[in-house]
Amino acid sequence: MTERRQLGARPATLSQDQADKIKSLGRAVIETEAQAVAALGGRMDDSFVDACRHMLACEGRIVVLGMGKSGHIGGKIAATLASTGSPAFFVHPGEASHGDLGMITPRDVVLAISNSGETDELLTILPLLKRLGVPMITMTGRRDCTLAREADVNLDISVTTEACPLGLAPTSSTTAALAMGDALAIALLESRGFTAEDFARSHPAGRLGRRLLLHVGDIMHAGERLPRVELGAGLLDTLDEMSRKGLGMSAVVRPDGTLAGVFTDGDLRRALDRGIDVRATPIDAVMTPECATIAATALAVEAVRIMEARSINGLLVTDPNGRLIGALNMHDLLRAGVV
Repeated sequence: MTERRQLGARPATLSQDQADKIKSLGRAVIETEAQAVAALGGRMDDSFVDACRHMLACEGRIVVLGMGKSGHIGGKIAATLASTGSPAFFVHPGEASHGDLGMITPRDVVLAISNSGETDELLTILPLLKRLGVPMITMTGRRDCTLAREADVNLDISVTTEACPLGLAPTSSTTAALAMGDALAIALLESRGFTAEDFARSHPAGRLGRRLLLHVGDIMHAGERLPRVELGAGLLDTLDEMSRKGLGMSAVVRPDGTLAGVFTDGDLRRALDRGIDVRATPIDAVMTPECATIAATALAVEAVRIMEARSINGLLVTDPNGRLIGALNMHDLLRAGVV
């Protein structure tokens, strides 16, 4: 490890003046890009509404095109659109000329991004897109460019200056394009009535997806894994059931399967404090008769809320008739990623 540190690159030694200059440059970039994004607000005119109209009427997919840095921004915009209720994908304009144009159908809408509006790869496929008859929305930094003139709708994403001091690297312009893409996605989201649950369906592996889509029935212990004894069972038998099932509790049920109560590790400690004879005591004498329950159809996050509100670590699951059908504890919720 010591040898690797010696061979690796070491941080540059900077004077205080150099460090201050670096911070100043960083702030200048942020301020320049913030001004570029803020200026977009004044351009929210009917063109933006028309772009949204085309996208809302789209029966296929929104196909995003862009070269270079605009292509990277386009990929992110396509991903944001797709995850917020507007099916979209990115197509590389260079590859489109070599077969990928077949991915675009007359049912689609094209969103092309180019700061100059004269990107060769986009202009090459422009006649073919026109022949397909797909609505074309462009985002350009110039209104007098070829793409803007040929588009059904053009969105002005021009910037006064790039944050790059050389005026060469796309910085403010790509940030403005990204912000306009986000504006389109959120406007469409609201117009479609897209909900948090809809968002969760496209993010099932994320924390939000688990919280909004996972139900108690998906993670509860049921069948042979469910700890349960009948009224009249001995406390010792109940402890054996708890040990075998490993949930730190056991349900107590009536002969018809309806829930009569619960016995937990906490109940055991309280019973021992009172000097209860474990071998001679029936479970009826030490169980908790009024216990918290939840339905299998409830969201798992609701189980978390009940447990936290009542300071308990487990819940029993019952059907509409009060019959026991499952059980779960906080460890199950942790494993499922709900907590």
